[in-house]
Amino acid sequence: MTETTRRNVVLGAGGAGLAAILTACASYGSPTTEAVAEPPAEEPSSEAPKKKKAAAGGGKALADTSDIPEGGGKVFENEKVVVTQPTAGDFKAFSAVCTHAGCTVATVSNNTINCPCHGSKFSIEDGSVADGPAGGPLEEKKISVDGDKIRLA
Repeated sequence: MTETTRRNVVLGAGGAGLAAILTACASYGSPTTEAVAEPPAEEPSSEAPKKKKAAAGGGKALADTSDIPEGGGKVFENEKVVVTQPTAGDFKAFSAVCTHAGCTVATVSNNTINCPCHGSKFSIEDGSVADGPAGGPLEEKKISVDGDKIRLA
């Protein structure tokens, strides 16, 4: 009879543990008190005008116009955008994702946007393929120039 009692104790404890695990698994992905918690406190009021000013100017400022060399450009990896200045005061923007294999272009030199993965080159004027293996142009992105700031539109 002692074996039966031990078995019942072990099975009872194991069953309780299994029930706890199943209960935890059943609630996985369900809303919790954290999901309905209050949103984080707003930023201090001194920050609010800066955000509004940036939004009013056409989006996030990428660079100053002086950061983009005439006849060249600059790659913004985090934004996946490349900004060029083919001629003085004429700024263009394109996706920095190569149309060949999806790599991020790395440099702008000799009037081309250059992908390091397979050697594709794109025109700084219109994003067209200057040298393959890419088969299509870089997608044009909208920007605005506000004073000396270049912003994503």
